[in-house]
Amino acid sequence: MNEFTPDEPVDILLVEDNPGDVRLTLEAFESTDSEIEFHTVTDGEAAAEYVARDDELDIHPDIILLDLNLPRVDGFTFLEHLKRDLDFPPPPVLVLSSSETESDIRESYERAANAYLTKPQSPDEFDSMAQAIEDFWIESAQHPPAPS
Repeated sequence: MNEFTPDEPVDILLVEDNPGDVRLTLEAFESTDSEIEFHTVTDGEAAAEYVARDDELDIHPDIILLDLNLPRVDGFTFLEHLKRDLDFPPPPVLVLSSSETESDIRESYERAANAYLTKPQSPDEFDSMAQAIEDFWIESAQHPPAPS
């Protein structure tokens, strides 16, 4: 993760095309203790462009939350782009999908996803998921350093 102080927010790139899921995710993270700044894109092509130009913007996501079923470029293709085209280790990528099929889970990990989470069904479950992500991925896990 980027080295940040309590005064700096955690940057999360949310790649999600469903406005309802975007809203539920943002609201869930409001219940956590971490200061989080979300950058939201609605397809894998926009996510790839965002990651490719993050040096220009001096924005490096600390975590990517990725839906698989996206328009234009799907989540699997985006994962492949990260694995193939970046000159530096990407931030942790947490797949957040409604799919529970083994092939989707296996393919996500084969393409270097760091975790596979099934989308919650209720606002309370979204809150629990956000708290679990904060506890592990924000508070505990060591992330690769940001590109310099």
